[in-house]
Amino acid sequence: MTEEQLIQEIVSGNTLAFKTLMEKYQERVFHVAMGFVHLKEDAEDLTQEVFIKVYQSLSTFNHDSEFSTWLYRITINTCINFVNRNRKKRVLQSIEDVWQSAFNQYDKEKTPLEKLITSERNLLIKKAIDSLSEKQRSAFILSKYEELPQKEIAAIMNTTEGAVEQLLQRAKNNLQKKLNRP
Repeated sequence: MTEEQLIQEIVSGNTLAFKTLMEKYQERVFHVAMGFVHLKEDAEDLTQEVFIKVYQSLSTFNHDSEFSTWLYRITINTCINFVNRNRKKRVLQSIEDVWQSAFNQYDKEKTPLEKLITSERNLLIKKAIDSLSEKQRSAFILSKYEELPQKEIAAIMNTTEGAVEQLLQRAKNNLQKKLNRP
């Protein structure tokens, strides 16, 4: 069954067909969400929210683009909206995560200090990614987390390949600046 046939089945009310579609794309949506929120629970919630939106609006999908492109657009918009709504909560959660991971890990080979340093470094990376503009962050996540080609990222972001290349270069430069501070 082609993807187009699968979509027609779903629009016709076949919930099993939607389950098939969801299973095909669930991991991709989850990875993108993790790139934005960095917390498994939030990424799982966002994945569910994305598929609810997909199910509710699938009848409006007009096949002008690939289904995956349409799905990534919904995913990115959902994630950006979530991040903007929960900015304060995420900062507090990040601080808590550093402490928990530093003192509650079962890694016997690392000292508590090494665990704390690793946790702080991971937090700095997450904060650096979060500090990118929405467009830079979206392009970066699709490129690095999903390993999508620039052509596909351009379609998802409704821009040109050259613009995506510039966004990725700016993201890389901004991340290097933020992560190389003493």
